[in-house]
Amino acid sequence: MTRRTRRTLLIVAGVLLLFAIAVFLRSKAPPEAARLLPESDGIVYINLSPIRTFFHKDLKPPERVPDYQQFVDATGIDWERDLDQVAIALHRMPDPNGPNGPVAYSMVLVGKITGKRLNSWLQSHAVARENYAGHIIYDIPSEGRTVRVTQIGYDMIAVSNTPAPEQIHSIVDRYRAAALPFAGSSLLNKHYRDVPLLSLAWGIGQIGLPFSESGAISIFGFSLPLPSDSIIVASLRWTGSLRLRIEEIAPSQQEAATQAAALATLLTLARGFTIQLGSNPANNGLKDLLKTAEVTQKQDRVVVTAALPPAFLASLSQQLNAGPSQISPAQSEPQPAPDASK
Repeated sequence: MTRRTRRTLLIVAGVLLLFAIAVFLRSKAPPEAARLLPESDGIVYINLSPIRTFFHKDLKPPERVPDYQQFVDATGIDWERDLDQVAIALHRMPDPNGPNGPVAYSMVLVGKITGKRLNSWLQSHAVARENYAGHIIYDIPSEGRTVRVTQIGYDMIAVSNTPAPEQIHSIVDRYRAAALPFAGSSLLNKHYRDVPLLSLAWGIGQIGLPFSESGAISIFGFSLPLPSDSIIVASLRWTGSLRLRIEEIAPSQQEAATQAAALATLLTLARGFTIQLGSNPANNGLKDLLKTAEVTQKQDRVVVTAALPPAFLASLSQQLNAGPSQISPAQSEPQPAPDASK
């Protein structure tokens, strides 16, 4: 073997090694949509493509309200069909009785959801516009608050209903910075390592905020013995069945033990309560979920695992479509957008 041949082989081996390292690091990095999110109290990410592929028989399109049907007709965009990824930042509001309620949202949506028809729809329904860093941000009135919308990429739009524009500005800034593989908010950098590999959907931080009432988290009518500001890592994975895993990071090992015992007791009570429920897909799904649920505790962490019945995916799909549909304005008549740009 000549010296030139050895040198060529070493160069090829080095390039392949660097490529393998880059692929490995990319597999450990959060999805780009999540990395673009601003600072927040909680993050929820859902990859709809595999869910739609593997469970399409169990997913039923949500019923379309008139405003949403008008949106589909005007833009050609149907969230149920065209949305591939959703990344949502949850922002706790200081006044839970304000227009946003206890939580405001910032979202990055990925899929076949951009184009001239959407731009035209945004233009006709916006009551104000802002030119920020080369992106037009449209202000759309919706249910007593302002929803800001902008296209940030050929397959991405950003949406935020926070009272101020800083959050959507942050998304634009992160997109312009090309979002390095391990960039992102402080919450993402701190806790994404706790998300199981190949999760179809996951949430980190105070993701119980939308379900909080009087400082407690309520789900399916059950009040969980967890404070609404608990740091939680939740994930949904396919391991032969759809597995749900919810992990709470408690302040101490003693508090984790107390909460694990309380959750185990609540689980037993919930199983007894659901026996009396009538037979329908939603009730049967809840019963199946509770049958497989288990509560464990390890040091300062409380872990709840369960097999998620396919029937629950229909409800999940409806919730996901309800989120993006907030872009639709409350009023029926479009309002002209002023020409003044900031």
